Amino acid sequence: MPVGSSPHTLWLVKRVFLLSPASCTGKRTGMLLRQDAVFPLARALRTRAGAPIADVFQFTSGLYFRGKVTYARAFADPPAGTPAMLVITADRGIVGPDTPITASDLHRFATVPIATSSEVYRRALARSARRLEPLLGADAAVILLGSIATGKYADSLLDVFGERLLFPAAFAGRGDMSRGGLMLRAAESGVELVYVPLARAPRHGPRPPRLTRS
Repeated sequence: MPVGSSPHTLWLVKRVFLLSPASCTGKRTGMLLRQDAVFPLARALRTRAGAPIADVFQFTSGLYFRGKVTYARAFADPPAGTPAMLVITADRGIVGPDTPITASDLHRFATVPIATSSEVYRRALARSARRLEPLLGADAAVILLGSIATGKYADSLLDVFGERLLFPAAFAGRGDMSRGGLMLRAAESGVELVYVPLARAPRHGPRPPRLTRS
């Protein structure tokens, strides 16, 4: 797995992916929460058992979150006893992709801002990141699949993971849909993206060319 930038290229043995959350306030969330919705995911959300958070977020976010899940499944190589991917949430910090959530949970997510100004969000993210850090060992990287243009993810995560927190260099300047397509193509081709340390990377970049149709 190539990481870093010229003139030095590092090869890290293990990696865990952190997936930024999907919006819980859009039209597709409303479709899930309708009391008369009869499709399986909506029905599951209304039960006490709930539905896996990754399935819910793939529905509410569409291409972008589907790209993150598909990419992480293709390339994750976590240390023993550590999840391959974790999902950032509004009020629970980071959780596994199979963590069940209910309609009540989804309503609550929608009320907590994903922002550094939100104490509930910020504290939960930092607390769960600190629980993850000792499990990583000496040679593992944490790779953020999400925006770095603001500090809403990076600020809390950098405090815990420091130089081992990486992100795909090709994300810079791209919008959500472009990132989703990029990750799906990488997973299909089997060619992993190049990662760079978030601590030393510019948060913004020029908009790259659009992806060509395959």
